[in-house]
Formats: sequence, structure tokens, C-alpha cells
Amino acid sequence: MRNTPDVFATGRAFSEDEVKGKTVVVIDVLRASSTIVTALHNGARGVIAVEDMGDATRIAQNLDSSSYLLCGEQGGVKIEGFHLGNSPFEYEADVVKGRTLIFNSTNGTPTLVRCSGAKEVIIGSFLNAGAVVERLRETTREILIVCSGWKSRLSFEDMLCAGYLLHTFIGADLPDDAPDGAQLADALYKQYGGNLVASVERSNHGKRLAGLGFEADIPYCCTIDKSNVVPVLMDGLFVPAS
Repeated sequence: MRNTPDVFATGRAFSEDEVKGKTVVVIDVLRASSTIVTALHNGARGVIAVEDMGDATRIAQNLDSSSYLLCGEQGGVKIEGFHLGNSPFEYEADVVKGRTLIFNSTNGTPTLVRCSGAKEVIIGSFLNAGAVVERLRETTREILIVCSGWKSRLSFEDMLCAGYLLHTFIGADLPDDAPDGAQLADALYKQYGGNLVASVERSNHGKRLAGLGFEADIPYCCTIDKSNVVPVLMDGLFVPAS
């Protein structure tokens, strides 16, 4: 029996060497993971995750203007001059279908960039949790679950999602030798997983988003198994796993 996946509480809780050769699941429930899953589910060609706005504009300069959309947020608010922000409701099929999305966010995309040296990088969320777990069951590699967090601090909703993924993947109580991060995520899910929406609404980031007018994003991002799309990194582009 393989080891229980470890869970890192933030996108800065590990060295880039620690992900090499492993399968890594990156979570940013509110909202980059949920939005990217939604975009690919609705037919986006792929998503390029970038660490900052400068990288986004440099990449855009090398693409035909009709082929891409600049997307993302800083501090929860759409970046000035970008086509789309970071609410999944903006990423409808008639907007994103066939387009490459150049995506920058406060927490999620910097974490994705830091994990890019892994053997396999997967984007996970409540929306695609079942499909992610099925893919994890197919790998023989060591698995890490990385929560993006908020500005290098723990985010309740990301750890809660990590706990749900573990709960579904293991299908039983964690073994006694499970890593501390996994035990924390598992305990959080067992305590608060009975009402995901209410629990996430009470989180720091949930309240922050509500204050910005994005309260409708929270129940959407807490919907389990809305999509079977598993975004994986292929040659710098997140695309649906085959």
C-alpha cells in the first residue's frame, strides 16, 4: 500500500525540489482552481498560468489577438485592462470556447508556477473532485496536495477541499503514520464537511469575496462533481486530461 498523500497548507510551504518526480494536485477553491476547471469544461482551448501581470502581457504579445483572453485578478478584483476577472460565472462557453486563457491570480497561479517542475501537475477543486481522485488512483507516483492559501497564509477552504480529496481517495480513516498536513486536512473535513457552503462562507476568504460582491461564487465553488474535467499541465498549457 502506498503512502498517504501529504498536504501542504500554502503555496510557499515547500521547496520546488520537493515536487520533482511527483504528482501534485494544486487547490485554490476561491477561485482560480474552480474558474480554470469551469473554463476548460466550457471549451477553452487551454490555460497558461502566470505568476504576474508582466508575464501575462509578454506572452500575449506573441499571440494573435483573436486567439487569447487575458484573465485574472489581484486582491480579488479584475486586473485593469484584462478581458476577464476570476469569477467562474464570467467563463461561459460563448466567451471562452476555443480561446487560450492567459491567467494571473493572487494565489493560485503563483502556486501553479512553483509546482511546474513536478512530473504531473493537476488542478483540483470541489467541482472536479471525483474525476481528480480517479486520476490519482491510476498513478504509481508519490502524490502531494498543495493548497494555494492566501498570501502565504493558510486558507480554510483549500484545506477543507484537500480533506475531501483525501477522504474520497483513501475511502477510510487515515493510517496512523499519515503526514501531519494530511491529518489536519482530514480532521477539518470531518468537522466542517457536512455543510460546505456555510463553512466556506464563514472563512476569511469567503467573507472577503462577499465584501467584494462575489458571494454567489461561493456556493458554486463548493459544488461537488459538477465537472469531470481534470486540468493537467502539458508543455506549459493546462488542458483537459485525456
